[in-house]
Amino acid sequence: MFARVSGLALAAALLAGPALAAPSTAQVAAAAKAVQPKVVAWRRDIHEHPELGNQEVRTAALVAKELRALGFEVREGVGRTGVVGVLKGGKPGKVVALRADMDALPVEEKTGLPFASKVTAQWEGKTLPVMHACGHDTHIAMLLGAATVLAGMKAQIPGTVVVLFQPAEEGSQAGEEGGAGLMIRDGALDHPKVDAIFGLHIGPGDANALNYRAGGFYAGSDRMTITVKGKQTHGARPWAGVDMASVAADIVQAFNQIAARQVDVGASPTVLTVATINMGVRNNIIPEDLTMTGTLRTFNPQRRAEVIDKVQKAVAAIGDRYGAKAQAVFTQPYPVTYNDPALSAWVKPVLEQASPGKVDDQAALVTGAEDFSRYGEKIPAVFVQLGGRPANVPAATAPANHSPYFDVDEAVFETGVKAEVLLALDYLERK
Repeated sequence: MFARVSGLALAAALLAGPALAAPSTAQVAAAAKAVQPKVVAWRRDIHEHPELGNQEVRTAALVAKELRALGFEVREGVGRTGVVGVLKGGKPGKVVALRADMDALPVEEKTGLPFASKVTAQWEGKTLPVMHACGHDTHIAMLLGAATVLAGMKAQIPGTVVVLFQPAEEGSQAGEEGGAGLMIRDGALDHPKVDAIFGLHIGPGDANALNYRAGGFYAGSDRMTITVKGKQTHGARPWAGVDMASVAADIVQAFNQIAARQVDVGASPTVLTVATINMGVRNNIIPEDLTMTGTLRTFNPQRRAEVIDKVQKAVAAIGDRYGAKAQAVFTQPYPVTYNDPALSAWVKPVLEQASPGKVDDQAALVTGAEDFSRYGEKIPAVFVQLGGRPANVPAATAPANHSPYFDVDEAVFETGVKAEVLLALDYLERK
């Protein structure tokens, strides 16, 4: 843990020049409190002006401007619209990274907030409302707050802090690349070479709660696309063609059987979801084509391969039964978000300084997915959840991430900033 120093000792260290003492927890807390109004202002501005994945032009420009003002070395256009900031401390040492995601979702906001989004944008050929329904606006604001605190302690930092503002965490439009994988390919973890990385995600948990677990934490995910080619016919003569509604119904039922009856859910959780079914243009025409999309969530490669095989066989068999050609394709895989056990072992006492008595290092598995997992494939990583539920919202009815009603208690930003700063400083202090 980094040093605790008295006021006199700190003053002496500051006067001594090169032998500056490491920042204390009290210093970090005071700095986080001081920057809180700016964090709230950043969050509200970004929330009111959300941008979809690979379209985060305004957001990236705001981030780059703020980082340059703080004295960071800034690279723009990393992974399309991503921003990388580098802060070299006053003393030599390791390199640690902190990451925030920047993209919003095609969701119509219903929070009623005075700074609610009224933005629309193009997504896969459609004009749709856009909202920061997953809290990425808060992630950006908190990391800018952490960058502000760290910049104010630059001379005391033994090493280098890299801040990554990443686009397209929620996935790219069909036919596009983006997200953490593209950031990495564009050198986000190089120049300088990053030794470890930490990430923070807000959610509807108890305010100021910080939780994580060593090993697998968030599920791996795949985008599933099912296409069926049949024979168009009149709605009054379904026997003369292929009844696509029946095909779709059978596929959904088959998936429920796979997830609940054909794999051992006690050994490893599995979620198989159909989210869209698209077919037809008129009430009395059974169409020739059917497209279904959804997601698969698993926690290990063996289960993923097993379920994909079962799904593809089931879809093909159902198509054959109806006289149609049907196939399931899995794309945009996100690996399991894996928290490095060695890093995880010392994270809890560090987080306790940010939110005393509200840290849980045995968090439940999360069936949501995160492309922060891509960084963990390259370097040691730890991903932490921050609870942000407003006090007047019961836990049982709190809107989850991706809800049009999702909102957070802005007071928790101070905890998030402290957590990010303390994780970075403590890591750099460790030899």
